[in-house]
Amino acid sequence: MHVRSRPPTLPGRWLLLAAGLLSPLHAQGVKPSMLLLDGALAGSSVVAVGERGTALVSLDRGTSWRRATTPARATLTGVSFPPVPLPRRGWAVGHEAEILVSVDRGLTWSRQFQGKNRTDSFLDVLALDEQRAIAIGAYGLFATTMDGGATWTTRRIREEDFHLNRISAGPSGTLYIAGEAGTLLRSTDKGATWLPIPSAYQGSFFGVLPLGARVLLAYGLRGHVFRSEDDGASWQEITGAPPVLVASALPLPDKRIFLAGQARHLLVSTDEGRTLSAASSAPTTAIAELVDLGEGRVLALGEAGATALKLP
Repeated sequence: MHVRSRPPTLPGRWLLLAAGLLSPLHAQGVKPSMLLLDGALAGSSVVAVGERGTALVSLDRGTSWRRATTPARATLTGVSFPPVPLPRRGWAVGHEAEILVSVDRGLTWSRQFQGKNRTDSFLDVLALDEQRAIAIGAYGLFATTMDGGATWTTRRIREEDFHLNRISAGPSGTLYIAGEAGTLLRSTDKGATWLPIPSAYQGSFFGVLPLGARVLLAYGLRGHVFRSEDDGASWQEITGAPPVLVASALPLPDKRIFLAGQARHLLVSTDEGRTLSAASSAPTTAIAELVDLGEGRVLALGEAGATALKLP
């Protein structure tokens, strides 16, 4: 393995200075103002994580928030619950090679795994179901559990030590990883094996968004957004994005796709990613992640904390 000397990475969601195309709703509860980096739905609850081990839960779809009990003190970078109607078990990951588990939809958390090297950082996690989850991170960090987190196994899935930034799942169960230096990976066996996807760009990718069985969007640094209609065998670069970091993409039931990027830019597609257009109003705060709340509302997580947004 070729080990490069470079400082630890921050997750792409943290690097964003993006903001809203959408207008903030008036929250009835206290709005959290700390840096939040990721969020997930846990049944009817919303869970968000961020700086200094923060984990927050909203039982009313982002209107008000309560602080969850967590042992973490380092930044939490990713959170995931399985895509079932009433999940109880979910995972959060972060700096200091830490993995937390919750069995009550995010209200309380306990430490389930911590790597021997405290300088390692997990950057994202994906819960496949309540027994299986995959956590990825800096310098090729990769860990899996098959038993609800009773045991975690770490291994290398590539010889290179490139950072693995985000893991996502397609509708057919295919898994995708986006990472540093043009890294795009695919697994069709729930993460047991991974194969490289040909990449049209050698910079960092911060996500792969599956839009169907074979349609993908890959997005990353300097406004690079690519679309594939053959599950990554070939790519077409999508124009219209300014040369800024794009680190989050959210598909909505009405077929619109929102891509959050660096400050002053938020992109929208109404044709499955074939074309992109910019918001007419200038954004004001960083958006690290977007979560669909339903009923025409989106939750923006980032520099300003958690803000419920109403779609135009």
